[in-house]
Amino acid sequence: MLKKAIIAVYFLIVFILAFATFYEQRYGTATASTAIYRSGWFCVLWSVLAVLSLAGMLARRLWRRLPVCLLHVSFLVILSGALLTHLLGKEGYVHLRNGIPESSYVEKDSKNYQQLPFVLRLDTFRIETYAGTSAPSDYVSELTCLRDGQAHEQAVVSMNKIYVCNGYRFYQSSFDPDGRGTWLSMNYDPWGMGVTYFGYALLGLSIIWTLFSRKERFMQLLRHPLLRGGSFMLLLLFSQSLSAERKIPTINEEKARVLSREQVIYNDRVVPFNTLARDFLVKIYRKPSYKGLSAEQVVSGWTYSPADWKDEPMIYIKSGDLRQLLGIEGKYARLTDLFDGEDYKLTPLIQRYQRQDKMAKAIEEVDEKVGLILMLTNGTLIRPLPTDGSVARLSDAKVDAELLYNQIPFTKLLFMFNLTMGFIGFFLLLFLPSGHDDHSAKTSRLVNKILALLLCLSLLFHLFGYVLRWYISGRIPLGNGYETMIFMALVLMLLPLLLYKRFPFTLPFGFLLSGFTLLVAYLGEMNPQITPMMPVLNSPILSSHVSIIMIAYALLAFLLFNGLYCLYLLWQAHRVGSASQIDDKKSHQLSQKIQQLTLLSRLLLYPAVFCLSIGIFLGAIWANVSWGNYWSWDPKEVWALITLMVYGVAFHDTSLKWLQRPLLFHSYLVFAFLVVLMTYFGVNYLLGGMHSYANA
Repeated sequence: MLKKAIIAVYFLIVFILAFATFYEQRYGTATASTAIYRSGWFCVLWSVLAVLSLAGMLARRLWRRLPVCLLHVSFLVILSGALLTHLLGKEGYVHLRNGIPESSYVEKDSKNYQQLPFVLRLDTFRIETYAGTSAPSDYVSELTCLRDGQAHEQAVVSMNKIYVCNGYRFYQSSFDPDGRGTWLSMNYDPWGMGVTYFGYALLGLSIIWTLFSRKERFMQLLRHPLLRGGSFMLLLLFSQSLSAERKIPTINEEKARVLSREQVIYNDRVVPFNTLARDFLVKIYRKPSYKGLSAEQVVSGWTYSPADWKDEPMIYIKSGDLRQLLGIEGKYARLTDLFDGEDYKLTPLIQRYQRQDKMAKAIEEVDEKVGLILMLTNGTLIRPLPTDGSVARLSDAKVDAELLYNQIPFTKLLFMFNLTMGFIGFFLLLFLPSGHDDHSAKTSRLVNKILALLLCLSLLFHLFGYVLRWYISGRIPLGNGYETMIFMALVLMLLPLLLYKRFPFTLPFGFLLSGFTLLVAYLGEMNPQITPMMPVLNSPILSSHVSIIMIAYALLAFLLFNGLYCLYLLWQAHRVGSASQIDDKKSHQLSQKIQQLTLLSRLLLYPAVFCLSIGIFLGAIWANVSWGNYWSWDPKEVWALITLMVYGVAFHDTSLKWLQRPLLFHSYLVFAFLVVLMTYFGVNYLLGGMHSYANA
């Protein structure tokens, strides 16, 4: 009865968490917070789960396994800290104007004014920008703390830099439009935060202990005799073709090469002209060259001879319905096709279709392209560097690096290469029999080594592009959706190289998963342009948080493919067992392979879920440093917690006997990956929230 009660409450909370995110999307954050997240019944429900879990630990005498016991205790401590924060913590805002003392704050929920035990005065507020641009790099408030009318200490509050006084923590939140006032968020949590951080420390210690304890299951699985490889054949088939188009009047190639190195301000950073020109052409035409002309030649042609270019069919229109409305044949329109004399043809369409999302979006995309062309022709798109030296120029090395990065289509080449190899490898893995004689074994080992070498070369090529992007941007590339995807692809290529000696069948998984990840990054709506980071994102804690979460997602993706492969083998085993003449040898081979895959999934489950746990709580620490609240029930946070809870169930096969059956265990892991997809993609596109910047 105790076990059933724990399971019922556990999955009830998971369901409520998922429901709450959609409820918030429909009725708003404040309503969802009041009705669910901050309600008394929700706290009671978590408390019931904590009490039942503690009773379950005692009933199972979990203290005899200290690492696992400590792991469960850490979650109870974290829940206790959250309860203390909810009951005793205070949140609010302080509005300061230059030179005016302020001794009160506004409570977040009630909007009532409450007194501070000291007085704050804003001395100055300033916005710092990235060199040579208007893009903010930081928001800085310089304060004086006063006691008894006397200055007590000076303080600086900025993004990711807080000021603490008497347990009150102040964070940069916003500022007045005139630049003479600032808004600070205030958090007072003397008990809850300390207990929660202690829980995080226990969690980290217990994870390390669980992974390295010889008495625990992870090390036992790692030493299992069945985890000793397998083999498959793989062929490589990859080709690429290039074509050239005729040229139209513009600057010559030599001048274009010189122009490519000129430095301009674009996307709020200093870049070679090649970056602006290439992005312009890809945006308009969807390709980095036009009829054999480089991007610099196209932009120069539009700049100096717009009359010669307005009849060029180079404005890509994806929507067939819109092309039909405009009377355009083919996928490309001329600029003149969109004007009827002086009348802009899209204007009446914008008014007519503003309530139809699909058509309105198609019209908006074309209108944006026309706007870029008009900005280019009237001289407002290109911003040259000032000649007075007020803006620092890029070094020749950085210019060379960015030109090289722009020239090589890393993502396109890699997704084509990896998917081609992955599909061939996976096909052969499923349908070619494995040989057991000496000749077949030697051939298999040789092919595996060649395959591993090719994956290693693919990884090095991708790593070169990633490091090049890092060098160009001056920050670790983890600031938007595109960059997290290419980092995840790195991890997905590295994992099978670490595993292939024992598990050669993971190599096609690495090719396929990294290939699909790069394909999503290439085709999706993510922005591949290198831009400065939002100030709040410029934190080493954030980089660690995102990196570890991506590693967790990569491992969970491996569990998905491993599970799919095992389900296929289970189906094969069922067919063999149902045959009129049972092939005992083949049945034994399949059975051993299924056991091996199941052991591998149970093994990888540990680092996957532990990385997810560490990543989530590193994110909580970053949020506390940045915003003063380590958990705000943002949809992305909620779904990350759901993912952790769903995968956490898979560890409990001793309590949940059905998880001991390979069919149900792998089916559960395949289903669980849907939660990962919802966390990473679904929240961004369906629910929004503070983490929606990941779409950028």
